[in-house]
Amino acid sequence: MSIELKLIKLLRDEMVLALGCTEPISIAYASSLVTKYLAHKPESLLAQCSANMVKNVKSVIVPNSGGMKGIPVACLLGAYFGCSDKKLEVLSDITPEQIEQCQRLIPQIPCSIELLESHATLHIIITGKYKNDTVSVEIRDGHTNVVSIIRNGEQLCSQLDEIDNNPQDSHSINGITLQEIIHFSRYSDYTSLIDLLDQEIQYNLQIAQEGLNNPYGVNVGKTILLTSDNSPKNRAKAYAASGSDARMGGCDLPVMINSGSGNQGLTVSLPVIIYAQELNSSQEERYRALLLSNLIALYEKSYIGKLSAYCGVVCAASGSAAGITLLRKGTDEQIEYSVINTLGTLSGMICDGAKASCAAKIATCVETAVMCHEIAMKNDVLQPGDGIVKSSVDHTIKAVGRLASQGMRQTDQEILNIMLGE
Repeated sequence: MSIELKLIKLLRDEMVLALGCTEPISIAYASSLVTKYLAHKPESLLAQCSANMVKNVKSVIVPNSGGMKGIPVACLLGAYFGCSDKKLEVLSDITPEQIEQCQRLIPQIPCSIELLESHATLHIIITGKYKNDTVSVEIRDGHTNVVSIIRNGEQLCSQLDEIDNNPQDSHSINGITLQEIIHFSRYSDYTSLIDLLDQEIQYNLQIAQEGLNNPYGVNVGKTILLTSDNSPKNRAKAYAASGSDARMGGCDLPVMINSGSGNQGLTVSLPVIIYAQELNSSQEERYRALLLSNLIALYEKSYIGKLSAYCGVVCAASGSAAGITLLRKGTDEQIEYSVINTLGTLSGMICDGAKASCAAKIATCVETAVMCHEIAMKNDVLQPGDGIVKSSVDHTIKAVGRLASQGMRQTDQEILNIMLGE
């Protein structure tokens, strides 16, 4: 497959709409499949979740739940009222009456939680029982990547052998260089991706506006607009943060995600969209900058994995820095500089789960990304040997991947221990 076709496929596979934080949604989706294959609503549930899944579900509001949090809520909403056909929008049709029913069901339907020991950071097994029937649904390495369904001991589907033989992400773009991504974003025919890019613009702006107009979380985006001037940098920070305010606060509007994350989807897109408006960029310029931003984030995350102790918004912000540089007619070298500067500055921000403070982290990352873009436009760049900065942008990205996937494993465990009060 050519590089162009590979990148187009990657974008089509990864740029999908999701309602609410993707980790509780993944649990709700698996639970809805349990009900489908039981052919009955379960009388009891068991949720076995990897540490990173526990971390990312603990403190975030489950969408369309009436403000409720936690794994049992995600399980029950998915199992009793979810639509499995809608995947990451599994809870999109939940009614107020069903929310009330869920609140009554929580003390009635046993839902046990177990920590799943797994090498995969994104890994869940949801098991439901009805009378003498038992169904288990296993999701691994992707929020809707069902690898096993077992009913009464009979394997209905399994991709486990394939996964064990191919441990890398199925969408990994290792081997492609940043220069090839820049070339694709500048010159390739993007016609087949316009529908995705239009949805990204429409839906991500919509939830940002929702976050600015209504109270969610600690109102990071709204506070930025109220206390800062109306510069494009501050608007970029505010819009990206307000989208996260709403999303982490349980808003029922969908978001175009990146690397399996709504917060990363907001961060790769909204700063670019705001700067395109400020610069009166053409539609093509805006599309191409969004392509670049999305692909750079996906490229960086291919070395990290979907979940880790490393805040993925850092990768998304470096993508935005590159996209803004492209909008401002930066050279290929200046685009690379903007990525190096951002990664060399922000790497080290931890992920301590999905929750209201993600919006503040996004604002911080966008602020830094714009600064790093401005430094790059003056042809200044962090030098090899400055901390984790290596001899090239690709080597720097690989170093960040190593830091996040290997160096922060113990950090990840300590974060979980702290969150669980150990």
